Amino acid sequence: MLWRDKLLTCCQPAHPEYESSVSLLVIHDLTLRIAGRTLLDQANLSIEPGRKVGLIGRNGAGKSTLLAAIAGDIQPDGGSIRLSSRARMGRVKQEAPSGPASLVETVLAGDTERASLLAEAETTTDVQRIAEVHERLIAINADSAPARAASILSGLGFNAEAQARPVSDFSGGWRMRVSLATALFLEPDLLLLDEPTNHLDLEATLWLEGWLTRFGGAALIVSHDRGLLDACVDAIAHLDRGKLSLTPGGYEEFVRIRTEQALQQARAAEKVAARRAHMQSFVDRFRAKATKAKQAQARIKALEKLPVIDSVVEDTPTRFEFPEPEPLPPPMLTMDRVTIG
Repeated sequence: MLWRDKLLTCCQPAHPEYESSVSLLVIHDLTLRIAGRTLLDQANLSIEPGRKVGLIGRNGAGKSTLLAAIAGDIQPDGGSIRLSSRARMGRVKQEAPSGPASLVETVLAGDTERASLLAEAETTTDVQRIAEVHERLIAINADSAPARAASILSGLGFNAEAQARPVSDFSGGWRMRVSLATALFLEPDLLLLDEPTNHLDLEATLWLEGWLTRFGGAALIVSHDRGLLDACVDAIAHLDRGKLSLTPGGYEEFVRIRTEQALQQARAAEKVAARRAHMQSFVDRFRAKATKAKQAQARIKALEKLPVIDSVVEDTPTRFEFPEPEPLPPPMLTMDRVTIG
């Protein structure tokens, strides 16, 4: 049974009162199947408040599906996902924003609590309620919100003139930057990011790395950007063959530890194989001899007890080969009256 708070679009800053010993997100024996294919098989993961975790795995392993399950978009086939009762979750919406609102207005509108409180402050006549509304607006730093939204948009590549323009003026990639800005602006307790650098240039990517490093909440980040993972996360969650394993450190540390584990397991497997071969040779030689029968039987029992050591399975790289094209007459490409942007 899946248990969590209702996913809110209005997220508040990360709560400092969380204790480090309390897990913010707990995934227990999670099983997820899509179209009959098992992506996660009794997988487990725990994320503490403030911890940034990079989620990696081969393409198609189920990383985005896991984020969707955490967000409540899909129901698991088994196990549970628990988010702390006081926690707020935020993520980048899949649909790029559009409409006549300016970029700053769009980002500010993402904080639905602030927008609701401001609207209520304009209409309510109850003195006590007015005081409560203003107290809450102060608590969520509502006055500084426009400046904070502008700062985030600036970091993602929008100058002051661009921030005042309607969202509809921009292409899909730039609109996704606005969607990312909205998720960052909300400063949730748990931030879910799926390939956040896909629509960013180098300058915006470096800014995002700095923002995530300073961010006080927890984050679960799916990314193929090794630089981002090394700069921003303090643990790597590896999704492999339906299981999740957590390794402290960034991506380079994960690779180092995994390589070391593979070597250790390979050496252990070689030792077991050599011992198995030696014992099997003894059994084959002396099993039929009456004087050695007891010893042979003892070796057979010992063989049965030898451990089976699984080697670390590496993803098989996919290789593409493109044949040499035949010579073609110019022009290769013709464009007429094209409009871009």
